[in-house]
Amino acid sequence: MTLRPQSVVGIDQGTTATKAYRLSADGDFQQLCSIEHRQLYPQPGWVEHDPRELLASIERCFDRAGDVAGAGLDNQGETVIAWDADSGEPVYNAIVWQDNRTREVTERLKAEGAEKITLERAGLPLDAYFSASKLRWILDHVSGAAALAKRGRLRLGTSDAYFLDRLCSRYATDIVTASRTSLMNLATGEWDAELCRLFGVPMQLLPPILPSIGEFGIARRANVPIVAGIVDQQAALFGHGCRMAGQAKITFGTGAFALAVTGRQALGAPDSGLLPTVAWRLGEHTTYAVDGGVYNAGSALDWARRLGLFSQFTEIEKFEVPSAIERGIVFVPALSGLACPYWDRSAAGMWLGMGLDTSSRDLVQAVFEGVALRSAQAMAAMHARLPLASSVSIDGGLARNPYFCQFLADALNRTVVIPATVDLTGLGISQLASLGAGLSNEGSVPPVAVPERTIAPRAPLADAVHARFANAVKRARGWRTA
Repeated sequence: MTLRPQSVVGIDQGTTATKAYRLSADGDFQQLCSIEHRQLYPQPGWVEHDPRELLASIERCFDRAGDVAGAGLDNQGETVIAWDADSGEPVYNAIVWQDNRTREVTERLKAEGAEKITLERAGLPLDAYFSASKLRWILDHVSGAAALAKRGRLRLGTSDAYFLDRLCSRYATDIVTASRTSLMNLATGEWDAELCRLFGVPMQLLPPILPSIGEFGIARRANVPIVAGIVDQQAALFGHGCRMAGQAKITFGTGAFALAVTGRQALGAPDSGLLPTVAWRLGEHTTYAVDGGVYNAGSALDWARRLGLFSQFTEIEKFEVPSAIERGIVFVPALSGLACPYWDRSAAGMWLGMGLDTSSRDLVQAVFEGVALRSAQAMAAMHARLPLASSVSIDGGLARNPYFCQFLADALNRTVVIPATVDLTGLGISQLASLGAGLSNEGSVPPVAVPERTIAPRAPLADAVHARFANAVKRARGWRTA
């Protein structure tokens, strides 16, 4: 008698790297590999990846998987790829979620009053961040794409659909990823004819929509069934252990991604810039979340390092002076514009309050504080619509910085919980794969994210501090158009 494997592999295909993890039924969780890939910037505001490079990194992860009962694959969310259905060859690079090339298109649609439609049907504002305008750009600007579409040979979708097609010969996406495109009706969980008409994306080119766990196909290279698929941030939400309405997490990666569970109800708040989204669909039940994103978090700190403001991260773990904003130095991390609650791509990154005595350390301190204060703005918008728990779980690179974590707790006036496992996205997709493979059920998903430490607020930041930051944000808005 052959014993069934008692572990799964979770593959996290993120913005800067692809990582693989193994999760055993007994709760043992370990990283198998991490493979970085290139970031391509062909023009200002454009961000691309090589689809073949991304696919190769996933295949290398499967090579490390070993004997497993199933696999989960999370993706970047709004990143899109188009390819020839017959040859499997991409017709263009992947257009990444950060890409802003279609801003003029979304601004024109907004001026025409079309945002009312996207908010009502998709729950999303008009912004180049989401997939729909990127998909249309491919049809309009990539040589041969429109001709392939007319011949029924163009496949057009988010990156997960490309991966599944090439790995398993299964053209599909999952409901969470589809909810980030601006083309799915949030109420029905299906592609919406009116939204597809608005953006000029033929519905017949889009992949079928599947639940978060189920039969996605067999990855031929490793002969492993893919049993879970989801967006990376929702995978992190699951990994943080957020299951009840009001429980929230913030992942500080390239951007800061705040998500809070809303339960069985999609919570729309167009007046506050919050994004209702699908958290996951397990079986017949859909769980919803509300999303409050910040475009620049770790990317802002990396940018400051490239400017030469510091060399090693150990140099900036503590500051022996009062906060920069209390001393009048403010940084607005709008290097890619402002997301929740503003959704304003015309905003620009900005330091204010500098003098001849301002040092490089002051500027770095202000960067930390700007990211924390922007996160606080997003969380405040959430709390105004949904009572949030008294603590928030965080992960990502900035979660390793003691100064940032304490300032964040003060800015949020909430206890910040830092789990012992740093790879919460990998944990979440692995847990979903465990469910999909039948190694666990919703009541016994291993392992629970155990707190490594908690940081209580010393005292809430004064209203005057939040007001000063809000004033700085106001000054940063409209700068690119000016």
